[in-house]
Amino acid sequence: MQHWRLCILTLFLIFCDVSTQRKKKTVQTLSRGWGDNITWVQTYEEGLAKAVKRNKPLMVIHHLEDCPHSIALKKAFAVHQSIQRLAKSDFIMLNLVHETTDANLAPDGFYVPRILFVDPSLTVRADIIGKYGNRMYTYEPGDMDYLAENMIKAKILLKSDHEDHDDL
Repeated sequence: MQHWRLCILTLFLIFCDVSTQRKKKTVQTLSRGWGDNITWVQTYEEGLAKAVKRNKPLMVIHHLEDCPHSIALKKAFAVHQSIQRLAKSDFIMLNLVHETTDANLAPDGFYVPRILFVDPSLTVRADIIGKYGNRMYTYEPGDMDYLAENMIKAKILLKSDHEDHDDL
């Protein structure tokens, strides 16, 4: 009888340990920490299709999980209220931890982090760039207001491009 109690107690302790370990694991979402309240697309192709269908610009964030510059940018991006609001309502959002086969997404090189905008005509907006001449599509944590301005610019350019072609 004593032997059965010991077995049951051992099984109970093993079950509790496994349950605790499962709770400790974090679920990796498509946001990857960039904004959990934002709807993120999984692939570049999905992003392009949704940009066309919803007539919204696609914002593509290239980053690496272990890059200190990417980590710092992600933290600043995730707490900036205007960026989070714009991203949630006015953009198709994609963050990539790997490169795409589309060379248009690396107009000045394959570095991280970099952020590009693609309009619904599937054109990468080369006219919406960051502050730095050597890496035109990069932003630093202190540049979040500038990034928010560029997001607004992407929206305005989309509307003005659409108004220019009302006759279509």
